[in-house]
Amino acid sequence: MKLFEDRISSAVARVRIVLALKGVEVESVPISILGAEPRSRSADYLAINPQGLVPALLTNDGALITQSLAIVEYLDERFPEPALLPDDPVERALARSVALSIASDIHPLLPPRVAKRLGTIPGANSMTVRDWNRHWIQEGMTAIEALLSRQPERRFAVGDAPSIADVVLFPQAINAERTGLSLELWPRIAAVVATLRTISAFAANAPVPRSADASTE
Repeated sequence: MKLFEDRISSAVARVRIVLALKGVEVESVPISILGAEPRSRSADYLAINPQGLVPALLTNDGALITQSLAIVEYLDERFPEPALLPDDPVERALARSVALSIASDIHPLLPPRVAKRLGTIPGANSMTVRDWNRHWIQEGMTAIEALLSRQPERRFAVGDAPSIADVVLFPQAINAERTGLSLELWPRIAAVVATLRTISAFAANAPVPRSADASTE
């Protein structure tokens, strides 16, 4: 399989974490998403993935799977152990809720194309983008903290083993710290992230840092 990726991307980090957890190796195809002419917007990559986004996974059967959560669930079905969705139906739904709260409500407001558009607004500058990112991360993570705080305290976000919730939460928490937000704002999240940092599949696949004035992906 081939993974089209830029390791600064938190969406890519989700997929890489899952691959590491399941011990699956893929061929990495670097696709830059930053700069004036990122490869993600090039004609050759758009011919592969019309969305022009990373990650994208090309399976051994020649199928292209886009969107990180679709890739994560594909990998979970294709390589069932360790499972990323709890057995209990309520916990399974909660794990998906946490993942979607980040992937659908926080992440779409933060990628480079949003920052680029914000930069065209008269009077906007790098601080405008930074404040925008911090606002939406803080609002979203505060809601997730409240959601998790209603559940019995455990080592992981949902259940007693890493789930899809942790896979999506960890990269977002790392990026929150990189915008200057302390995880101390969210004690429940901070405790989960502290556990995940001790697991190599997570620690080794955190989003790669970018320049201070770049947007958070």
